[in-house]
Amino acid sequence: MTLPGNLMTTAMAVMPHTDIDEALNLALSLDIPFWPQMPLYSYYEDMYVQAAEHFPGIILDLENQTLRFSSEKFMAELEETLAHFEEPEYFDVSEQYSAVYHRFLELDLKDRPAIRGQLEGPVSFGFYIKDENDRPILFDDMVRPFLYEFMSKRVNVQLSRLKEKNPNAFMFIDEPGMQFIFSALSGYDDVLAREDINHLFAMIDRPRGIHLCGNPDWDFLLGFDMDIVSIDLYTNARVLPLYKHAIINFIERGGVIVWGIVPTNIEPFKKETHQTLIKLLEDTWQGLYDAGLDRELLLSRSLLSPATCCLINPDKQKTVNLAFASLRRLSETLRERYQLG
Repeated sequence: MTLPGNLMTTAMAVMPHTDIDEALNLALSLDIPFWPQMPLYSYYEDMYVQAAEHFPGIILDLENQTLRFSSEKFMAELEETLAHFEEPEYFDVSEQYSAVYHRFLELDLKDRPAIRGQLEGPVSFGFYIKDENDRPILFDDMVRPFLYEFMSKRVNVQLSRLKEKNPNAFMFIDEPGMQFIFSALSGYDDVLAREDINHLFAMIDRPRGIHLCGNPDWDFLLGFDMDIVSIDLYTNARVLPLYKHAIINFIERGGVIVWGIVPTNIEPFKKETHQTLIKLLEDTWQGLYDAGLDRELLLSRSLLSPATCCLINPDKQKTVNLAFASLRRLSETLRERYQLG
């Protein structure tokens, strides 16, 4: 298993588009395409809703676009779910829950350097989904172990489907909620989280990694046994130098970093230029070189992406489309500069 690097392009999955063809074409414009998640097209395409398919106890309200959890419903449905536990197809994303995913699987993707899928991770899902007492299900000692095992099965079946399309397929576990582990109010501490996440990675196939747009404890995150991690460099450029040794250790043991560099929100996108974004990247990398990281190794283990997803721009997909174009140009400039082919 070799993940590509050399400053090729990819992106996170959540997109503001309401036209499937447009979103897919944009994803396919990058070196490593992915299947878009399009919550503005349908609530079924929301990342939390997709992860909730077949999870016992879930109350999905399409009209009001809400997800809740009932402990009583969980106990009533658990036996039925367990009866399907050895059926991989039961844990795949159905056509009802993502028309986009199934359109992606119809494409010829074998000649790409890699392709990527994603699933909302158990930490974020567990923080987001609340029970009848408005308590996150992550805090429930009975539900949480089941949640981790359930999501591991969902990751594995999707990765298997994607590998049929391209042998270099890999999976991101989307974990925006991971930054809340270290909050004094979270009710879920880093000791328990480390144990749970290590157990999760022991259950899921490679290549696997974590994507998040927030600012977690990077020493904590980069210590896991994963192959790839996505970092919002644009937002966290001042923080990341504090964790340069963790970043170096991750790369030197074979990890790939996806550097989120091009902003997708209107104001920061307008503020930056091609040269300012290159400078931000190269200044960050220079700090790693100064700390002992080999330049060729870093470039060979680096991908580029937009900094974050964005659903809130008043111009909808326009700035996001421009950000993808900016990313492609950035990659071309740097690959030519460093003679990466």
